[in-house]
Amino acid sequence: MTAVAHEPTTPADGLLEIFLSLDTPEGFRAELIEGEIVVTPPPDGDHEKYISRIVRQVIKRSRTEMDFSGNKGLKLPSGGACPRSHVVPDATFGAVEGDLFGAADSWMPADGVAMVLEVTSTKPRADRETKRRCYARAGIPLYLLVDREEASVTLFSEPRGDEYRELCMRPFGKPLTLPEPFAFDLETADFL
Repeated sequence: MTAVAHEPTTPADGLLEIFLSLDTPEGFRAELIEGEIVVTPPPDGDHEKYISRIVRQVIKRSRTEMDFSGNKGLKLPSGGACPRSHVVPDATFGAVEGDLFGAADSWMPADGVAMVLEVTSTKPRADRETKRRCYARAGIPLYLLVDREEASVTLFSEPRGDEYRELCMRPFGKPLTLPEPFAFDLETADFL
């Protein structure tokens, strides 16, 4: 029997194939964002502190009971000639009643995601721009961005196309209202 090499049908397919075969070191995160492979090192303590404070409030205070994942890979629609983006948000939330994470593959579609959370890291442009476009394109209703350089929290809502039509930004220390299904004021005083 002769083995025949499999050739990707398009450059985007080839890039996706390379991405899916990556073996990143433990703690590192690899994502495919709008045709670019991005590898980030393990997060620092402040990055994790912000996530912890937000997750705790969501679990305790949301009107709708929420599930949370800090490592859920999302397959998001492609933009232009790029392959589908494969993104790992810092936190992904979905209603418990929807059992969003039950029986999900390691890379799942964004159907049923109520909100994603990103805390800026060494490459803030990805969180501020490219990931925001990806999340809007996927129709994720809410995108919460903690911008450490700007000392602010921004909630993007009402996705349409590649953009969110509404945003509400608050400096650290001021509460930010999360709408349904969360329906509570996110406290940021301990972000200072």
